[in-house]
Parts: sequence; structure tokens; C-alpha cells
Amino acid sequence: KYKTHASAGKASKTASNPFVSFISMLSMMGIALGVAALIVVMSVMNGFGKEVRARMLSVISHIEVMGVTGSMPDWQTTLAAVKKNPNVLGAAPYVTGQGMLIRGETMRGVALRGVDPALEPQVSDLAKLSKGAALSDLNPGVFGVFLGSELARSLNAMPGDAVNVLVPSSAATPVGVLPRTRKLTVLGTFDSGHFEYDSSVALLHLQDAARLLEVDTASGVRARIKDMNDAPQVARQLSKNLGPDTLVRDWSRVNGNWFAAVKVEKTMMFIILMLIVAVAAFNLVSMLVMTVTEKHGQIAILRTLGATPASIRRIFMIQGFTVGASGLLIGLVVGVIVALNVGAIVHGIEYVFNVQFLPKDIYFISDFPSDLQLGDVMWVGLIALFLALVSTLYPSSRAAKINPVEALRYE
Repeated sequence: KYKTHASAGKASKTASNPFVSFISMLSMMGIALGVAALIVVMSVMNGFGKEVRARMLSVISHIEVMGVTGSMPDWQTTLAAVKKNPNVLGAAPYVTGQGMLIRGETMRGVALRGVDPALEPQVSDLAKLSKGAALSDLNPGVFGVFLGSELARSLNAMPGDAVNVLVPSSAATPVGVLPRTRKLTVLGTFDSGHFEYDSSVALLHLQDAARLLEVDTASGVRARIKDMNDAPQVARQLSKNLGPDTLVRDWSRVNGNWFAAVKVEKTMMFIILMLIVAVAAFNLVSMLVMTVTEKHGQIAILRTLGATPASIRRIFMIQGFTVGASGLLIGLVVGVIVALNVGAIVHGIEYVFNVQFLPKDIYFISDFPSDLQLGDVMWVGLIALFLALVSTLYPSSRAAKINPVEALRYE
């Protein structure tokens, strides 16, 4: 009798529907593809965000301390107080204002920024990014200016050329009240890789900017800290220590809209790509339902031999979960490998097909940066496992509810 049952089981295994195995493989590969694609896309988005953030913070400060009135008469005392914070690496004064640069028939609105060439390298990388002359060549009284690369290109201005600057304040003349203008000498340019700043910022010496904008002192103090991610906490500490006469803001508040948009975009991309994993999970449901239908008789025999509904449910849950976990593991391995080598892979594709995805003359980031974060990998893995587990609930419950008498009536 035992041999008869063994032979029947072997024949049943041999005669199993190959389409079920195909659906099982399709489900596993679908989960693997979705997980790998999600990890790679999230890593590339993290890489682009990190690259843009680094380039942005090469020309703006981590923290700005300003006077509530728009000026800071005793900026030296504030600078010393800011430097006392253990998280601060350096600080420097600045003067800021709006103006318009004119050369020939071309006019461009600009943000005029006065800096101290000796202290500016402590808070920005402008000294490293300057071309033509060194930032230290900004001397008071000369009225030299460094232009962003895009701004210089739009004005067709080269080092040594003269440009006129028009500021909002007015001056009384024999012919009436006229806007104040001044001739500036272009000493060089800077290229931060961030279009907004390269096309709208002009650097002058701190004293020249103060004279041009008719202010007696600095507008505030800029600071760079050890870890830019700690800027909100450090800004709160400085605000508490400096008192109510100062306004402290960090880089995440200055560029809050941009970073909020990037966060929303990343979240939406995560949801959209997770649908790929969800579709694969639906395939997993189909595979298990087909398996339950195919093994109807075998399930009934197990029930007659004493198997409980819970044990039948557990068998199909383990089967579906194993398929889902296998797809997840493959996807994690492939996704991590591709995310860590996405730059080399893209370069290889560009070389083979003779194409360029990010032309240097159009995009300021011409490579595909990748920043693989453990948190993203963990979230992807946990959600994929949850979907795989949920997909097994209905088929396993259906298998557990099979009535042995009804199933074996026509056997």
C-alpha cells in the first residue's frame, strides 16, 4: 500500500503543470527586477542630490547670521562668538545687495556680494573655483569683480574688461536725481557648477561692496560647520547664544523649496517603482492559486491523513514566501552591485553605442553619481518581504478550506 502511494506521488510530481513553474519563475524574476531597479534609481537620485548639494554649498554658507535690521555694526564680536561653537570650522563677514551689470547693450540683474578675501576660504570654495585671477587679488579701492561663468558669458566679459554696475540707491546731480553707477574691472570668473549662482552672483571686496551699496558695516556673518547635516541644530544653538538682535538661518531653510521638491520627487519615484514589485506579487498570488488548484487531490489526502488546516496553510505560505524571498535576495545583490558601479556601466554603454546621456555642454553634471544608502536598501527589502507575505494569505487560506470529502468524491 505504501509503495502504491509513493508511486502515485511520484507520478503526480512528474505530471505537474510546467506552466505553474514558469509563473513561479516569472514572479521571482519580477520581484528581483523591481527590487534591483528601485535600489539603483534611489541610489542615483541620492547621488544627484548629494552632488547638487555639494556644489551649491561650495558657494553658499552652511549658516548665515544676520542683523534683524539688515546690518551688523559689531560684526567682529558676532564673528568671534560664532567661532566659539565647537561645530564651526570657520566664519567670515559679508555684504549683500542687488544691482544690475551693464556692458554694451546687455544688462543682467545680479546679486552683489562683498567678501573678505582673507576669510572667505574658511566658508566657501570660491578661492578654488576662481579662474583668471586669484580671489586674493580683490583689493579695497580697486573695485575689481569676479563674475559667475554663466554671467560672464552672457555679458561677453573677459578678465580685464570693464562693466558698469547700477545699484538701486540714487545720487543727487546737477541734472537731478540719478541711479548710482560705478565702473568695475573684471578680474576673473568662478565656475561652481550650479547654474543659478554662476549666472547671478558677482563678488567684490567687502569694503568696495559697502561703499557701492552705501552701508557702513557688514550685512552679517557666514559660517561653515563640520557636518552640513547638523546645520539646523547648530543654527538653533547659535540663535540661542547670540540673542534676539540676530537672525540665524541654515542652508536647508535658504533652499527649502528646492530640497522639499527633491524629497517629494524621490518619494513619488519610490512609490511608482514599488508598483513593479506589487505586480510581481500579484503574479505570486496567481502561481499559488494555480498550485492549489493543481494539488487539490493531494491536499485532500493530506487532510484525511491528519493534516490540520493550519499546517496546509503554512505549507503554501512557506512556498510563496520562499519564492518572494529568493527574488528579493537576487534583486538586492544585483541592485547593490549595479548601484556601486553605475558610473562605469553607463560609461560602458555610452562607449559601445556611441551615445552620451548627459552632454557636458548642456548639463552641469555629466556623470551618473550614485550614493547607496543602507536605509533605502532596508526599506525596499522590508516592503518587498511584506508584499510577498501578504500575497500568500489568500491562496493558503483557500488551500486550508478544501473539504477532503468533496475533493475526493470523483477521484
